[in-house]
Amino acid sequence: MAQADITIYGAGAFGLSCGWEAVKRGAKVRVIDPNGVGAGSSGGVVGALAPHTPERWNPKKEFQFQSLIMSRDHWPAVEAAGGVSSGYGRAGRLQAVVNARQLELAHQRAEEARDLWQGKAIWEVLDAQAIAARFGDWAPHSPTGFWVFDDLSACLNPWRACQALAAAITAHGGEVVTEGPEQGAVIHASGWWGLKDLNAAFGREVGNGVKGQALLLDLDMRDQPQIYAESLHVIPHADGTTAIGSTSEREFDSPDTTDALADDLRARAIAALPQLADVPEIRRWAGVRPRAKSRAPMLGAWPERDGHYIANGGFKIGYGMAPLAAKVLVDLILEGRDAIPEDFKVEASL
Repeated sequence: MAQADITIYGAGAFGLSCGWEAVKRGAKVRVIDPNGVGAGSSGGVVGALAPHTPERWNPKKEFQFQSLIMSRDHWPAVEAAGGVSSGYGRAGRLQAVVNARQLELAHQRAEEARDLWQGKAIWEVLDAQAIAARFGDWAPHSPTGFWVFDDLSACLNPWRACQALAAAITAHGGEVVTEGPEQGAVIHASGWWGLKDLNAAFGREVGNGVKGQALLLDLDMRDQPQIYAESLHVIPHADGTTAIGSTSEREFDSPDTTDALADDLRARAIAALPQLADVPEIRRWAGVRPRAKSRAPMLGAWPERDGHYIANGGFKIGYGMAPLAAKVLVDLILEGRDAIPEDFKVEASL
């Protein structure tokens, strides 16, 4: 490749999404990751693209909403460009309503969603008859006999999504390599390890890693909605597998090994969905997700380091945020247009 216009460190959700956004606009892009594509937490097994509740609206919720809407065209375009499936699907999400107060809130949120979601997605309360008619027995136990369904939620296969982005970038003339020279504008999107480097560079903690463990099951429930119950996600994937995740561990000894907490994940999932009890496991996964101090994605120019930019801190919502996060950061780099929310800017974590 000739000299790059943009060099990106990190071949995960944020780095690859920035690369794809830039090559679409004609920029020459080099993505560098010594560990390869999707080697970090972006290469996990869960892949829940789930929205915040439609209430107490704020810029972070609006940004996530717009990015999830963008995802409907974003992932099919990525797949078409590179010829690799991301596993993206829009089957929605089911949640049990566990008590009378939650039922009241669910109805209130349904009203709020009609306005806040602009007619582009629904949040609705369903009774047992409606659930049986639409989803059969694929629903968590509900003490109230009611469930919430939203069709803004979607899912993808995280590792496959990284491969799809890398293929799309290379199909447009970009490079995805394990090493190479740094040229042009530089985006630092190297996840947990990148946050550790930023902590050292700024002389304070701007973010940290949160370990997650997850399971992949040999259960084909494709086209069924994802389920959120017992504080975990159960995600049917398009390839005929089902994922369960995940833990949130602020303290850990090993970043990439599973332990008894993975057993607990399975037990909680079975409590919500007894039909999972005898389903064989394909594998277990563990990794560390990057969490910025602000608890929002960290996007924008690196203060006092001209030509360098940061895209990090996706944590649990990285894939859902990635399409719009990449757009606004590339807007800033290539066009000088800054539409990054104030709470997302690097300074918010300093």
